[in-house]
Amino acid sequence: MSGQGVDPVSSPITGLKTQEDARQESTGASFLGAMIAVLWKDLAAEMRSREVVSAMLVFSILVIVIFNFALELDPQVRASVTSGILWVTLVFAGTLGLNRSMAIEKDRGCLDGLLLAPVDRTAIYFGKALGNWLFMLIVAAIILPLYSLLYNANLLLGGLILVILLGTVGYTAVGTLLSAMAVQARTRDILLPILLFPVVIPALIASVKASSGYLQGLEMVDIQPWLNLLIAYDAIFIAAAFMVFDFVVEE
Repeated sequence: MSGQGVDPVSSPITGLKTQEDARQESTGASFLGAMIAVLWKDLAAEMRSREVVSAMLVFSILVIVIFNFALELDPQVRASVTSGILWVTLVFAGTLGLNRSMAIEKDRGCLDGLLLAPVDRTAIYFGKALGNWLFMLIVAAIILPLYSLLYNANLLLGGLILVILLGTVGYTAVGTLLSAMAVQARTRDILLPILLFPVVIPALIASVKASSGYLQGLEMVDIQPWLNLLIAYDAIFIAAAFMVFDFVVEE
């Protein structure tokens, strides 16, 4: 017995582990890089054209102004339906943004180029979803002060902002997946809402209830179940989109 141990540097097992770790790190870096590249492409294109955010913002302002005149005679009703009006505005504006975001890619031939890129297609999904989520947050950041001014209600609450963040995450996670599916159809403008709204009903109900709870000053014990539902919804559908996006975009 020589008593000499195996050199960990020259060990074939250690060498294989080192190569595997390096491969995983390289894969993770390429995935993150592709996702950031898609996100940056969408942001740069939007800064040049201002097609998506402008359409969403104009639509949101019109909806808020119409509801303001419709509920002008009854302040009590206006206060009780504030959360519902807010989420109706965000959801319909978000649907318009999701449709435009994917339609622009399809019409310009960019979608096929993205799918042919030698990267994981789920990185494309997450890049598009992050872009759509940021567009919705930009619109929400503009309409919240406007809504507060027109309806004489303070909507700049930390809890309400948290609900908007969680609700829009789930909405864009599902919406980006379904818009990638609907964009291949000729009737994509009609097909997306038909596919999307039944799926997002749980998240929409939870968002309205949680928002109403914060606006009415309810105890956290009454709001927490709706927040838990939003978190579970976001986690489930993000994971589901991660698993099926590659099959959705296959022709």
